[in-house]
Amino acid sequence: MKPLRRLSAALLVLACLAPSVAQAGHVNVATISGSINPASADHLMKVISRSEADGAVAVLIELDTPGGLLSSTKDIIQAILNARVPVIVYVSPRGAWAASAGTFITMAGHIAAMAPGTSIGAAHPVAVAGGSTAPAEDEEGNAVRDFAAEKAENFTASFIESIAKERGRNAEWAVDAVRNSVAINQDEALEENVIDLVAESREDLLAKSHGREVQVSGSPVTLDLEGVTVVEIGMSRMNSLLDVLASPDIAVLLMLAGMLGIYVEFTNPGLIVPGAVGAVCLVLGFVALQILPFSWLGLFLLAGGLALFVAEIFFTSYGLLFATGVACFLMGGSMLFDMPEVNDLNVSFWSVLMPSVAGMSAFVGIVILAVTRSMAMPEITGTGELVGLTGEVRTGLDPNGMIFVRGEIWKARSDEALGEGDRVEVVGVDGLELQVRKAPARS
Repeated sequence: MKPLRRLSAALLVLACLAPSVAQAGHVNVATISGSINPASADHLMKVISRSEADGAVAVLIELDTPGGLLSSTKDIIQAILNARVPVIVYVSPRGAWAASAGTFITMAGHIAAMAPGTSIGAAHPVAVAGGSTAPAEDEEGNAVRDFAAEKAENFTASFIESIAKERGRNAEWAVDAVRNSVAINQDEALEENVIDLVAESREDLLAKSHGREVQVSGSPVTLDLEGVTVVEIGMSRMNSLLDVLASPDIAVLLMLAGMLGIYVEFTNPGLIVPGAVGAVCLVLGFVALQILPFSWLGLFLLAGGLALFVAEIFFTSYGLLFATGVACFLMGGSMLFDMPEVNDLNVSFWSVLMPSVAGMSAFVGIVILAVTRSMAMPEITGTGELVGLTGEVRTGLDPNGMIFVRGEIWKARSDEALGEGDRVEVVGVDGLELQVRKAPARS
């Protein structure tokens, strides 16, 4: 009986401990470090959906982003606002920022938090080379209305205002972040009621969030985060690849590298490797263009720049075609993703576009110079190199006959009658017959 009693006691202890073990659930963590794009949006939506299905206590989004596509931001916001599980957005690590689209996502979280040394804001739509869409001025100093820019600004301002009101946060500051690109640090964000708390680390965040009450699908939920297990959920391989490609800087570099490879193959047929590498880069570049909204005008300018580089080899323009091609690459690269009404991303003009175009132009310039010089040099192989050589008539030319030149006997034709032994100069080649004339007398 004693063993049976001991077994019963052990089962009773386990039964008492079971509820406490079950209560210590898990938190699913998704990390976004980079632009907001279809790949990162798909990842976050899958994490939220998985968390709803596996009974996670909460979803933790660790965010560090310069911004992204408006459509992808909208998808993420919808997923967060309609989530049946609490979503905590944490701007981290130290030095991270929730700029532009990141501001929307942070303010949409059931709990919004930031690490020390982070910032949030600057949500105004951007334009060419990272500038703003502020109205331009005419020659008289009067403001010129840009209706596309106004549309983008008004829509994003209304969007972030509705998000802030839904979460009970500072809607006035949110609108100001869109219209005037206001940005603040974590302490100011806490003071302005933009976020709920400042946390030193993930553990500190979970501890400070424990016991807070949030509204999930219209119902109050008290967060029980004590002793939870943290589960990291990484991107799928495909999403990871698309996330890398969904960068304007990477996309432009791939396009330029692809065009350079095709150019080298075009000017030096048979090398194969440059053409193959260029083709792969162009394919990846076009994949990036399927992810990011782009301007056809910018793409045409890039293609036009390549065409002008090729034309420089065949037409004497004294560098004009080459310089125009460089300008086309710079303009096309800066305009390729300049669509502030749908995204706030653009190519880094000074740190990426300018150096890459300069390097490409220097390389192409060397190639053009080498090819041009080689085309200007006299032929040293084939029949063409016979022009200018002198030989001796072996059978009289009246007008046809045979001559000896370069150690060989050739058929020849002369406009004047020449006798055997006369010296002749080759002035042209017509198939296998040489055009000759009497050679000038030797001095």
